[in-house]
Amino acid sequence: MNNDYLKQTGRIFDIQRFSVHDGPGVRTIVFLKGCFLRCKWCCNPESQRYDIETMTVGGKEKVMGRDVTVEEVMEIVEKDRIYYRRSGGGLTLSGGECLAQPDFAAAILKACHERGINTAIESTGFAPFEKVEMLLPNLDLYLMDIKHTNSEKHKAYTTQPNELILENARKIANSAKELIIRVPVIPGFNDTEDEIRDIAKFTKSLQTVKELHLLPYHRLGEVKYEGLDRDYGMKNAELISAEHIEKLKQVVEVTGLVCKIGG
Repeated sequence: MNNDYLKQTGRIFDIQRFSVHDGPGVRTIVFLKGCFLRCKWCCNPESQRYDIETMTVGGKEKVMGRDVTVEEVMEIVEKDRIYYRRSGGGLTLSGGECLAQPDFAAAILKACHERGINTAIESTGFAPFEKVEMLLPNLDLYLMDIKHTNSEKHKAYTTQPNELILENARKIANSAKELIIRVPVIPGFNDTEDEIRDIAKFTKSLQTVKELHLLPYHRLGEVKYEGLDRDYGMKNAELISAEHIEKLKQVVEVTGLVCKIGG
């Protein structure tokens, strides 16, 4: 067996073990550097640029980003194999956007599948579909963001239009083993019943997709912008009430989709 792919290098900024979000069971999340979008609410601004950066954390400078091989990543992922087996968990690639490093991402997914480890990615789907296709053979679960159905508003809040994302969602729905749509619910951007209803209707049209997850807006990443000396684009946004999120959940469920809050 040719294991040269284990020497493939990529750039990450964190590995988080024992997560119970971002896919089923107990998971190890590998955060990749680089993203094509610049969402105003992004909670991982240190992921956006592929460059290795310095961020002030707790008054001390911390280097964000390091180059690793697939083999080095797998040494950490393998440590929790017993927990994956007991819980149905595994590895999740996050970021950033793993489609910004498709060769590296595909190699990690391949390494996991050869070891019988469940795989998932969190992805915007904003890339040529041939990049997406590189990941699908060894991918068990695609967690895909659909942020808005209106391209103009999508671009105003993320810097990119949404036509490619929606087009890829249709293709991924027909090609992936499992696709779940996730919607970050952002005040002033997509938090109305009409906007969520439009996303739910689009999701329902994908036919193979059964679940939509609502991810309520939070400010956990705000301090990171200060540490990177960047402006936080949602500085004056108010949190969305639990009652309103519950109303949006009901809007989704009317379409026949399973709707979860968080995840």
